[in-house]
Amino acid sequence: MTVEETILKECFVVTPNVIKDERGYFFESFNKAKFEAQTGILTNFIQDNQSQSSKGVLRGLHFQTGKFSQAKLVRVIKGRVLDVCVDLRKKSLTFGKHFSIILDTIEHKQLFIPKGFAHGFLVLEDHTIFSYKCDNYYNKASEKGIIYNDKELNIDWNFPTEGLILSEKDKVLPTFEAYLNE
Repeated sequence: MTVEETILKECFVVTPNVIKDERGYFFESFNKAKFEAQTGILTNFIQDNQSQSSKGVLRGLHFQTGKFSQAKLVRVIKGRVLDVCVDLRKKSLTFGKHFSIILDTIEHKQLFIPKGFAHGFLVLEDHTIFSYKCDNYYNKASEKGIIYNDKELNIDWNFPTEGLILSEKDKVLPTFEAYLNE
């Protein structure tokens, strides 16, 4: 696997070595020793999550705070998404900046999102299956979010607004400014 740091510190694109032949393909989706050697980040993933969504579903921008904050390794098992993360670490040089990438079943790329980031994704194909590892358990009381179309963050989802499908919870998330003033 190859690991490349994004424009956001400690946020990495992980590309597996895919072996293809007439039977199909095989790849190692995660190797703790290789990941830690290439990034210097110690990981201990303890929870895996998976969702299936239709085209136009936007989930996010979500994160957990305090002792329940989570680092994630996200990937697409089937389909295609636009994956976005936002650096919320106030002492970071990239605070308030975001990174986006297409994750799909063609390249099998993954995105490592460190603690202190908000995360969301927009589904670009029907029946997309999205999977992610977390290094901390989900805690509802620590869950927070920022509205996907925040003017200050200015994320280009490159998708018609009228085609978006959001949960009721995600429709009323606070702005980035409101999050900063909490």
